[in-house]
Amino acid sequence: MTVVTRFAPSPTGFLHLGHAHSALAGWRRAQEAGGRFLLRIEDIDQGRCRPEFEAAILEDLGWLGLDWNEPVRRQSEHWHDYRAALAVLEGQGLIYPCFCTRREIQAEIAAMQSAPHGPTDTPDGSPFYPGTCRRLSPQQRADRLAEGRAYALRLDMAEAMQRAGPLAWTDELAGEQAARPERQGDVVLARKETPTSYHLAVTVDDEIQDVSVVTRGRDLFEATHVHRLLQALLGYRVPVWRHHALLTDSAGKRLAKRSDAASIRAYRAEGRSAAEVRALAGFPD
Repeated sequence: MTVVTRFAPSPTGFLHLGHAHSALAGWRRAQEAGGRFLLRIEDIDQGRCRPEFEAAILEDLGWLGLDWNEPVRRQSEHWHDYRAALAVLEGQGLIYPCFCTRREIQAEIAAMQSAPHGPTDTPDGSPFYPGTCRRLSPQQRADRLAEGRAYALRLDMAEAMQRAGPLAWTDELAGEQAARPERQGDVVLARKETPTSYHLAVTVDDEIQDVSVVTRGRDLFEATHVHRLLQALLGYRVPVWRHHALLTDSAGKRLAKRSDAASIRAYRAEGRSAAEVRALAGFPD
């Protein structure tokens, strides 16, 4: 089977060394297997994505010496693919509208903490949705929709897991994993104004692009449990994953766009060579 990997950045800022490490990890994995390396632009967050950042991504990757198989897939050009997948899940009765605001969710979580009867945080530290709107009657949901209330579409995790049965997935570095998507709770798969979320979009994209080895950072390890469940529900093929370690700064802090992580462009402006930057990213020639 042909190995197909991908690098899937969001154009919300300039690439830093952590991105370079992830891109090189996927590119090298495909090169070693004589496979294909794809570039995907994950731009579903239209409020934060900028065309100038996408242009910089393409330029920086080329400067680093990476090439990829065309075409570049841009999520914003494929809303119909995500709507189709969402319709399949809705047809299975696995999706429900959630009208809770962040403040309301936090208030219910606080009440749960005073009288604990379930988890309040997911493994990545985000709030565990307590299932408030899952318990609404069909009429209550219809009334709220008729009012034009904002909503998110959530996956009924318990029902989805019962439908799928026991699942497993394989990481090339960590080995065989029993899928535990319930630790993420009823995840958001879409919103009223946006027909997809990260979880749904990345699962659909990897299937459509025939990705066979999903290379990405260790910070997304827990999300893979959810993606494995979605693959089962949608009848998709199952790739293997390769969650690489994250680069950190001198203080041990993970490199991120929102921090002062040195961008590839900054290194270029300093006069560093592509070989030097690849080495800084953990891939010496």
